[in-house]
Amino acid sequence: MKNGLQKELSLMARAGLDWFLVAMLIVITGAWLHPSLGQGEGVFSLKAIANYGIALIFFFYGMRLSPEKFRAGLVNWKLHMVVHASTFIVFPLIVLFAKYCFGGEDSDLLWLGAFYLAALPSTVSSSVVMVSIAHGNMPAAIFNASISSLLGVFITPLWMQLFLSQGGESLDLWHVIGGLIVQILIPVTMGIFLNKRFGRFAEKQKAKLRVFDQLVILMIIYTSFCDSFGGHMFSGFSAKDLLILGGSLLLLFFVMYGVILLLCCILRFSREDYVTALFCGSKKSLVHGTVMSKVLFANMSGLGIILLPIMLYHALQLILASIIAQTMGRRYEASVAVENKHG
Repeated sequence: MKNGLQKELSLMARAGLDWFLVAMLIVITGAWLHPSLGQGEGVFSLKAIANYGIALIFFFYGMRLSPEKFRAGLVNWKLHMVVHASTFIVFPLIVLFAKYCFGGEDSDLLWLGAFYLAALPSTVSSSVVMVSIAHGNMPAAIFNASISSLLGVFITPLWMQLFLSQGGESLDLWHVIGGLIVQILIPVTMGIFLNKRFGRFAEKQKAKLRVFDQLVILMIIYTSFCDSFGGHMFSGFSAKDLLILGGSLLLLFFVMYGVILLLCCILRFSREDYVTALFCGSKKSLVHGTVMSKVLFANMSGLGIILLPIMLYHALQLILASIIAQTMGRRYEASVAVENKHG
């Protein structure tokens, strides 16, 4: 039976698939069939368990990071500029240009949602996990993903003033910052403090920790799709409408991919820095999008339509980034194995 399983995995690998990609399709199908399983709230709900897993991911990352490596990641200002310029400047300008060329009054809410998506900060947890899987610059990834969330609290509302006329609202800034500190900065800091004692042990367990990263990502994908299907986010739209919107967002993702690749080539980034710029600069945060929408669009109808681009992009970026990260990770590990063999 074990040999049969290994044979099936080998055939999948030759076809460009692995267990993680197949597992993604399974959890998405499961979310479609039984969305209520991933929508529960509470200390022991799947969402809460995923949050605990995210905290553990950052704890183990910190344990593998020496203070010297972390400081080295902070001073890489060119990488930081590319990530945040891509997230907060290039993204919104691309959508503004697209609206100028193709926008129509009958789709104002969708364009508002698309621009809102473009103005959001990068994701934190999944960005760092993808960088880890693809063997990128982890210290810089943690720094940029965390800072992006903080900057978004201020920059996103400023961008939205281009579309919104009402004012007087305010964001719960301290709640957002407090959540980031608890979920990210505290676990990373604790891990860094334990680096001298357990750093070598954590490095030896890198393969097992990678599997743990992937399991957490699968849980995030499952609960996210449960919210999408359970909240009927796709009702009211025909299959053609969703395909056109999904295709447009897919094009947006690859346009950003190309822009970041071009910037990295011009600045002659290393492979590790390119990987970090790609995953931190091309992704958007569904969490921040839903939280901020309650304030920014408090008096507006059609919030579900405004959030639809974010939900679709969130799904696309998880799938595409996972595939790209897995491919990059396999290629890197193969090249290292060849170097060690001949070295």
